[in-house]
Amino acid sequence: MSNRALLEVIALDVEDAVAAQAGGADRLELVTDMAADGLTPPRETFAAIRAAVDIPLRVMLRRTDGFAAGALAGLVEAARGLRAEGAEEFVLGFLNPDGSADVEAVEAVVAELDGCRWTFHRAIDRSADRDQLRKALADLPGLDTYLTAGSAAGVSEGKPVLLAEAARSGAGEPGYGARILVGGGLSLAHLPRLREAGIDAFHIGGAARPSGWDQPVSAAAVAQWRGAVG
Repeated sequence: MSNRALLEVIALDVEDAVAAQAGGADRLELVTDMAADGLTPPRETFAAIRAAVDIPLRVMLRRTDGFAAGALAGLVEAARGLRAEGAEEFVLGFLNPDGSADVEAVEAVVAELDGCRWTFHRAIDRSADRDQLRKALADLPGLDTYLTAGSAAGVSEGKPVLLAEAARSGAGEPGYGARILVGGGLSLAHLPRLREAGIDAFHIGGAARPSGWDQPVSAAAVAQWRGAVG
């Protein structure tokens, strides 16, 4: 394919960020505490990484494990502080107990982002109705990406959903204009079919750390993915 795919890598610190950029990552997702599946990093961490690399950074806005927004005041404060520190791209996503999009919480946080671009993360894979969620969020300013595996169980199970959503996106269906960023149990073997379907953005975390999450990102592993995604 002629279009270069986007490769996003999870970074926890400066060492991760430098290695990911050296390996060819196009963008980083900045988080802390992967035991909770990634929470908002401190402002100081963002500032140190921003000074160390020159590729785009998307910063997680998530204060607690799970997909409930929790205390909105804390989320809003975190968003405001990161914007003041110079953050320009974000990752967020909240659900109500019934699995619908928590539009109120999302709107409250997005209001602090000054139109910055943001990803709705894998909360979509836990939603009660993906289509309804997409259409509920479609008009929010800055939303340009959905991070999804197509299923809470990962890409192997969710691939049919990903392919169907890629087709709906290609057809210009309302609610499907945001880019599909595939991540969550993604393997190199998944790539050919996903690329064939027109999907052009991929997200890796553990795959960038062959020795496990207690070790830093491997530039060599990122380079292998960079070559594979095209």
